[in-house]
Amino acid sequence: MKNQEEIVFTTADAVVKELVQAGVEVAFGIVSIHNMPIYDAILRDGNIKLICSRGESGAVNMADGYARATGKLGVVITSTGTGAGNAAGSLVEAWAAGVPLLHLTGEVASPYLGTGKGYIHECKDQLSMMSGACKNAVRLRRPEQTAGVVRKAIEEALTAPTGPVSLEIPIDFQSAIIEDVSIDKVQVDIFKPQLTTVIPDIAISKISEARRPVIWAGGGVISANASKELTNLAEILGAAVITSQSGKGSIPEDHEQCIGHFAANESTKEFLRNADLLISVGVRFRGNETSNWKVPVPEEHISIDADFNAINRNYKATVGLVGDAKDILSALINKIDEKSISVLPSYIEEVRSLRNEVRGQLRKTLGPFEQFVDGMREILPRDTILVRDVTVQANVWGSRIFDIYEPRTSIHASGGGIGQGLPTAIGAQLGCPHQTVVLMAGDGGFMVNVGEMVTAAEENLPIIVVLFDDSGYGVLRNIQEAAYGRQVAVNLLSPDFVKLAESMHFESARIGSGDEFVTELKKATERRKPTMIVVDMEAVGPMAKPFGGPPGAAESFKPKKL
Repeated sequence: MKNQEEIVFTTADAVVKELVQAGVEVAFGIVSIHNMPIYDAILRDGNIKLICSRGESGAVNMADGYARATGKLGVVITSTGTGAGNAAGSLVEAWAAGVPLLHLTGEVASPYLGTGKGYIHECKDQLSMMSGACKNAVRLRRPEQTAGVVRKAIEEALTAPTGPVSLEIPIDFQSAIIEDVSIDKVQVDIFKPQLTTVIPDIAISKISEARRPVIWAGGGVISANASKELTNLAEILGAAVITSQSGKGSIPEDHEQCIGHFAANESTKEFLRNADLLISVGVRFRGNETSNWKVPVPEEHISIDADFNAINRNYKATVGLVGDAKDILSALINKIDEKSISVLPSYIEEVRSLRNEVRGQLRKTLGPFEQFVDGMREILPRDTILVRDVTVQANVWGSRIFDIYEPRTSIHASGGGIGQGLPTAIGAQLGCPHQTVVLMAGDGGFMVNVGEMVTAAEENLPIIVVLFDDSGYGVLRNIQEAAYGRQVAVNLLSPDFVKLAESMHFESARIGSGDEFVTELKKATERRKPTMIVVDMEAVGPMAKPFGGPPGAAESFKPKKL
């Protein structure tokens, strides 16, 4: 006969049962006295691989990177109070990027919630803190409701607009013995007609009449797995395709109609002024990507988004189509009569010309780093996942000239926070073990989560870190210099990164030229072990034109009357 420990079913077991049922294979986090029952339940169940990060912030980034690279739900488990607070910043990034993520956090024992008695790890109002960082935050109120509450939290995280959902479970509830309840969601549609995607005639009319159409593709295309449909529509219409940062890979960037992530470029702005139709698909129209919404768009604008609130949020739409991008694009393609398309015969050549022009303009600013981008694209496999922290080289050419060919192979900090690249790359590599994962990072941001190097080594992940070392915050240096002609708080003492990497079980080398970089990158790609290439920025030399931050950044910081 089994002993009592083997036959009891607890709240923690119910949590794990729901995770497994949802297809969760990996969870990230740090074990604590306020989540230990959940960890033990995962161990006993045996279906979920636990990744032990070195900080809660990094754990969330790992779950984030895993979700972005795979399209699956990311799961992270943290402690209470300070542990949950450490996770908050990275949860904000997941929220900004619309990443489906479940954050499981403990809470103090239920009798002490909100009492201020000083229970260990107590936070004054943890639920509000998590609510501010996430799509939603909920607290388990009764252990018997665990299965339903977890199921709903997972569903909400995965429902468009997707995002992180935080679920806090008081520590005394986690070990509570409850009944094992199966919950099934029943949808009865016997008396209801099946919903179909209906495209209004006005949308087809505007598309047919357009002579100079532009498609602006965002992260919503990738979330909806609609890249093939988007590319197909662009080819049918002969439209130019601009991508947002999050939308890179929604169309292969070597496609002749792909302008790419160049919306704020002056030549692209002029092109848009002459366009007569914009079709935006899953685009946030972020301030830093639109010169704070000064990029002009055509008066005729068909906005496609899964979120009702996205329509008219940043740019006025004449037609709003709300729903799944894949379904809507498929319906458009089926309804459009190709013979009715009115695109000018010379338009495709204009698109090609703009594509080459914006890339050529940027290449002229790179100086010695032109060899870096060309070497990376030549050496790295087509399906390489490029993760970019916020650093000069990533912003200037990593996000624009390094072509992305496939969805989910471009990851960047949507919220603009530094230091999240390393753990995000770790999560992406865990989710896609057979693909090459490369991180571009600067020395300043890299030190924020440097301890996660050991996590990568512990899991024997073959990530390649390209670290641009200029002993400071390079982006801010340039903005300060342009705005004030002086610098403050941007110069940093760098460690010996090669020795640091080697102590963290990484292969490492310091390089000072493009030729050396290409040689080391080839070695790193072939060895399939954790590797760091440290780029000595002083030895390589400056870019031909300093990067001054996003368009208008320096001007916005100069003294002025409001």
